[in-house]
Amino acid sequence: MRTEQSVQEQQSAVEPAQYVLTLSCPDKRGIVHAVSSYLFMTGCNIIDSQQFGDRDPDSGLFFMRVHFTADAPVGAEKLRASFAAIADSFRMDWSIHSVEEKMRVVLMVSKFGHCLNDLLFRGRIGALPVEIVAVVSNHTDFAELTASYGVPFVHIPVTRQTKAQAEQQLLDLVEAERVDLVVLARYMQVLSDDLCKALSGRVINIHHSFLPSFKGARPYHQAHARGVKLIGATAHYVTADLDEGPIIEQEVARVGHGVTPEQLVALGRDVECQALARAVKWHCEHRVLLNGTRTVVFP
Repeated sequence: MRTEQSVQEQQSAVEPAQYVLTLSCPDKRGIVHAVSSYLFMTGCNIIDSQQFGDRDPDSGLFFMRVHFTADAPVGAEKLRASFAAIADSFRMDWSIHSVEEKMRVVLMVSKFGHCLNDLLFRGRIGALPVEIVAVVSNHTDFAELTASYGVPFVHIPVTRQTKAQAEQQLLDLVEAERVDLVVLARYMQVLSDDLCKALSGRVINIHHSFLPSFKGARPYHQAHARGVKLIGATAHYVTADLDEGPIIEQEVARVGHGVTPEQLVALGRDVECQALARAVKWHCEHRVLLNGTRTVVFP
């Protein structure tokens, strides 16, 4: 028979549910007060709060991310319903997400597997708050690697004649698996404008930061020939403008005159993995807010 003390101990041992509220809206007085007052009145407790008032007069937006706890019975749906009136009054673009709900992610790759392997490993050990539901490739090179992580591998070959059908197959997969994010982990196919629009804000790409200086094949060899002193990588959201989407993260490494092209390639793999992993992590933790062609990233 349970005593009153044991019941109280069990109740106190239950951790309160954690949520993240993100918002952007026209900058004006009273936003922080309205949000904090709402959370107080609904019995929530703020763990961390970050905000940024855009000083660009052409934008004039305010951005905010709040990590808070709430009693388990409240639930995300009730929080969203009760917050809607406040959001409407400030014309907010907003969302509330449970920290426990991992984003469902599809990884896409072609013939370079370093970023794929890195993300699969980070997902396996819990370093990324994701559920990798599939790996999609236009080649079969990494089917065995993907299988070793227990993740389904989907081969979608792409030719000029079948590109539209291949992209529709990808969209069907995204819908069927309720995918939140698509990561181009060195997927070497240009996405169509229609696909970019259909998945707007839900596709992250990685590329070497030599663009546009060293376009085309063998960029690290081109960079070596020019005697570069820094190499880097850029992770960004995909838009119809090739490799010009809003930047999430960048990483660089300094190199000396004695570095060979092959060593540049190896260093490039490292910085690409680091930049992409951080971008995926921040996106899945709801730390990245779009600000036109730029991003606000709360660390």
